[in-house]
Amino acid sequence: MEKTGLITGEDGLDRCFWHGGLEDYRRYHDEEWGRPVTDDIRLFEKICLEGFQSGLSWLTILRKRENFRAAFAGFDFHRVARFDDEDIARCLADTGIVRHRGKIVSTINNARHAVDLKAEFGSLSRYFWSFEPKPEERPARMDLATLRANPTSPTSVRLSKDLKKRGWTFVGPTTVYAFMQAMGLVNDHIEGCFCRSQVERLRADFVRP
Repeated sequence: MEKTGLITGEDGLDRCFWHGGLEDYRRYHDEEWGRPVTDDIRLFEKICLEGFQSGLSWLTILRKRENFRAAFAGFDFHRVARFDDEDIARCLADTGIVRHRGKIVSTINNARHAVDLKAEFGSLSRYFWSFEPKPEERPARMDLATLRANPTSPTSVRLSKDLKKRGWTFVGPTTVYAFMQAMGLVNDHIEGCFCRSQVERLRADFVRP
């Protein structure tokens, strides 16, 4: 990795360092990370998977994502909200996911609160995007030092506190900031990464919910 935090791929394109040249991780970086998302299912899936990622690497979760989707009804939170002890036991026996009782129970708990959140705001998207940081809250330049120095943000702290107040669990400020980065509420592709300008154009044209 260069001091810039970029690595140049075989295609000649500069990318954020963290994909490490791994094909599946590179594809996630290029095609998903940082691109604005409004789909409620994807938003719920991501915040739950960020909770599962706590203490692990995102690559571990990414490579198990299809197994998680199968275990948690495609992250349809209305369905997950109805999970019971039998479903918890099923998930604990599923070697394809992270078998952590607390995180499994948290996902079911959060699904029930997601149902309430949708009833209150009309969509999860409308709620989460209401926490999009204002331009003055963002760094003037996103370089490697800035990225590493800011695992949270004032906005992620506010969102974390609000979710916890509403009964959500495994939603600390670092987890929430990773969710915001991935779902496009912020653009944390490093300056010089070819995706950064793509994401900026998407955000400029993006219709906020």
